[in-house]
Amino acid sequence: MEANISFFLLPFLAFCCCFAASVGVAKGTTFALYNKCPHAVWPGIQPGAGKPVLARGGFRLQPNQAYSLRVPAGWSGRIWGRQDCVFDSNGKGRCATGDCGGALYCNGIGGAPPATLAEITLGEQDFYDVSLVDGYNLAVSITPFRGTGKCSYAGCVTDLNKTCPLGLQVRSRDNRVVACKSACFAFNSPRYCCTGSYGNPQSCRPTAYSRIFKTACPRAYSYAFDDPTSIVTCKGGSYLVTFCPHH
Repeated sequence: MEANISFFLLPFLAFCCCFAASVGVAKGTTFALYNKCPHAVWPGIQPGAGKPVLARGGFRLQPNQAYSLRVPAGWSGRIWGRQDCVFDSNGKGRCATGDCGGALYCNGIGGAPPATLAEITLGEQDFYDVSLVDGYNLAVSITPFRGTGKCSYAGCVTDLNKTCPLGLQVRSRDNRVVACKSACFAFNSPRYCCTGSYGNPQSCRPTAYSRIFKTACPRAYSYAFDDPTSIVTCKGGSYLVTFCPHH
């Protein structure tokens, strides 16, 4: 079940969920996706293998608009933001970043890198993170509401497009930097991709490029083996995924 939520209801949503948990009201997991960007964002949602597609895998969020989804137990997947999209009446078109096969409704298809990914796995204990392993296009954060345990914030709240190294930049037709490639995607090297002889945390270490990402976004994955400071756990939580949380 999905429903639109007014921006003004978001603080009350968090409060009500915390209150329900405190009095033992039956609950399920909710994802609330909120666009704080000054422009429209088209969220994409890709489920893990064997998991159901939510909200047809994509939709449009206007500035200061939010969208809530009730999520089945055990769901896993990733959420990202697409930008500068144009679709026709049949839902066909393209996005400048994060495009999923030229479709409004991703229906299980992942987004083209570079794209900032919010990754969530629900279970007895939930695991979640924001990953820049596939590059960056928009600032994204995950904030838990309700739940027990550490349940801390994860995300990248810095606009990396402003500081993206020249060799990693993706530019729009009007020459704006709209995304920042990962070094793996840009150079396709085992050293940067953590593959081959670099396919373990002992040999695949931070690089100058991943350090740029990590310095700007210390609460996000900067490369494949950046686990200790990036992945967060929570039990029984619901989650607010915010695009452009720095605005």
